[in-house]
Amino acid sequence: MNLIEELRWRGMFHDMMPGTDEHLQQNAPVTGYIGFDPTAASLHIGNLATIMLLVHLQRAGHRPVALVGGATGMIGDPSGKSAERNLLDEDTLRRNQAGIRAQLEKFLDFSEGPTGALVVNNYDWFKEFGFLQFLREVGKHLTVNYMMAKDSVKRRISGNEDSGADGISYTEFSYQLLQGYDFVHLHRSLGCTLQMGASDQWGNITTGTELIRRMGSAEGGEAKAYALTGQLITKADGTKYGKSETGTVWLEASMTSPYQFYQFFLNSADDDVKRLIRVFTLLSQAEIEALEAEHAQAPHQRALQKALARDVTARVHGGAAAEAAISASQVLFGGGDLATLDEATLLDVFAGVPRLPVSRAELATIDAATLLSDATGKQILPSKGEARKLIQNGGVSINREKVAAPDTAVAEITPLCGRFLVVQKGKKNYFLVELM
Repeated sequence: MNLIEELRWRGMFHDMMPGTDEHLQQNAPVTGYIGFDPTAASLHIGNLATIMLLVHLQRAGHRPVALVGGATGMIGDPSGKSAERNLLDEDTLRRNQAGIRAQLEKFLDFSEGPTGALVVNNYDWFKEFGFLQFLREVGKHLTVNYMMAKDSVKRRISGNEDSGADGISYTEFSYQLLQGYDFVHLHRSLGCTLQMGASDQWGNITTGTELIRRMGSAEGGEAKAYALTGQLITKADGTKYGKSETGTVWLEASMTSPYQFYQFFLNSADDDVKRLIRVFTLLSQAEIEALEAEHAQAPHQRALQKALARDVTARVHGGAAAEAAISASQVLFGGGDLATLDEATLLDVFAGVPRLPVSRAELATIDAATLLSDATGKQILPSKGEARKLIQNGGVSINREKVAAPDTAVAEITPLCGRFLVVQKGKKNYFLVELM
């Protein structure tokens, strides 16, 4: 597989240095890397596009390296930022790195061999690198003029109060030099000749290629390195992709549940999903085009969204979690069994509905009409009379079962997860009654 051609048809390609395509088509595997910022215990879906760059690199017969920035994470990349970032301590960074490694193992093959993936941590080579030594061996090879010409630096230096920028510290100014040396170290230790990343990393990446060239020349040799960037993933309206209404969508299940994760992709807009399914899945061009044709025939069936959500959720959380998320998603449309949901998923599914507390003692003595009115503070129905009428007309279900009569004893209904009753009024109005 030709990597550049693959990235182009998927809409993932942004730019590359001259000679990169030819370099990737040589007979021997190329070692390429991408850096990941360990400022959180998990990667998020904004990182997925760059992870997929490594996946495609490996599928094309090359060796992917994921660099976790234990050292540079202590500094903070100024790219896309308008203010100085809080610095993390070493213990926190180590924990974050371990979580990131576990997530990358779901995407990359780490087996032994010339194309087996590696995870490296730049703290390992920076921790013993003295300040004076770094200035003498690395800093002298790049001019301040060169470093200030980078867009990420210029924006911060020329910022004003209106833009929200507050200048740039020497700490963050030095970031590109540190990242550049990462490339130098990997070039020397692993024969790494390619750095990849999102398009906003072009300045930092090319600093690395320039540093390799200049340091190689100073040592009497000629060293070549290459750069390739992928498209930043944005929505059709140009806004940044990767946030839900509740915030960042993480790859760690304890931070974003598999159900919420699945729902995020399932709710992709039609204007976005054709691009997203190319970027975030490994479905072939023929498979995607067949799904697009199916989607065009019946857009309301959301074939593209369902295929995208299932594929990405299965890759990140496993097949069983993906199927559970699909089953949970069907609940609101009457096609799922509530009793199969665990408590966390049940609460996810009904996160946006009113949650009404009722004491267990009271529940043991009341009928359905009272539950729908007085016992729940008249938030479901304003009176027993209206509750009786709606029940008699077949308009009330509890835990998916139609309530047959207003005097049905609520104590006879088995609570979900031992403490919840899902009350459905009409077709679309849900209430979650919690036994206290």
